[in-house]
Amino acid sequence: MIRTGKASALIALCCAVAGAGLAGCDDGARAGSNVPGAAALLDDDDLFTGTKEFDVDGRSVHVSCSGVAVPGRPVVVLLHGGGDGLDEMADLQRTLGENGRACSYDRLGAGASDRPDGPQTFEDSGKVLTGVIDRVGVGEPVVLAGHSLGGLISARYAPEHQDEVAGLVLLDATSPTQSADLEREIPASATGPAAELREQSLAIFRGENPERLVMPDGDVASAGNIPVEVIQHGKQYLAAVPEYGPGLERAWAEGQQKWRALSTRSEASTAVNSEHYIYLDEPGVVVRAIDRVVARAADDELFG
Repeated sequence: MIRTGKASALIALCCAVAGAGLAGCDDGARAGSNVPGAAALLDDDDLFTGTKEFDVDGRSVHVSCSGVAVPGRPVVVLLHGGGDGLDEMADLQRTLGENGRACSYDRLGAGASDRPDGPQTFEDSGKVLTGVIDRVGVGEPVVLAGHSLGGLISARYAPEHQDEVAGLVLLDATSPTQSADLEREIPASATGPAAELREQSLAIFRGENPERLVMPDGDVASAGNIPVEVIQHGKQYLAAVPEYGPGLERAWAEGQQKWRALSTRSEASTAVNSEHYIYLDEPGVVVRAIDRVVARAADDELFG
């Protein structure tokens, strides 16, 4: 989906509620810094730092890694939100790379990766993620940290790939019942900005987004007892939607709680000073959460 000239505030709300934002949804204000370590490429594909292009099922996928793998410490793989790319999470990746290995990638249709040939499903996005993990995970399960749509993809992936995922951090992840939430809170009879938000968001869920990813609602499956942290925004900016804003905030919070069913070892918290981009508004909160999940995963028998 591309810009339509509508108010930037509405576009930002649509990005957040849909979790699969419009391309450039923040008018450049969220532009990431340069990809960390881009000049320091190594020959060994499994240990490279900087950026590389990998072939995954015949498609070129742009991957970035920082730091050095530490024995017994899972690699962290970051998943950006919709409408973003790996550059957006460059500072977070760099910080995490100070204590271990952290990587990110552009999904098909995002950043410097190839465009998808047609509509994508969660299974399609999962195949790409598996290909990335195979390249950067140094033979061990990884910790996934996903923002918004990246959180939704991570949470759908982990239950089906328990041998690949040692832990999860979900950063204001899109609700597992995203479409139903929106249709309940903003009725078809709505007018004005709320109606535009409803129309654009539902279109995004149907696949009208840069990744062409179709995002149906679904139940939350179990990923076993892996450590999971769910962090939601604390600044209730969705309340700015006329008439329907408070209901959208409640639905968003309820959606975050639903993700706790992913694991018997899940925890939920609120980043009180953050809007949707928690890793930019409160990076320390995110780094500490990821470090906790990494430490718990490292203590599990999986890494014992």
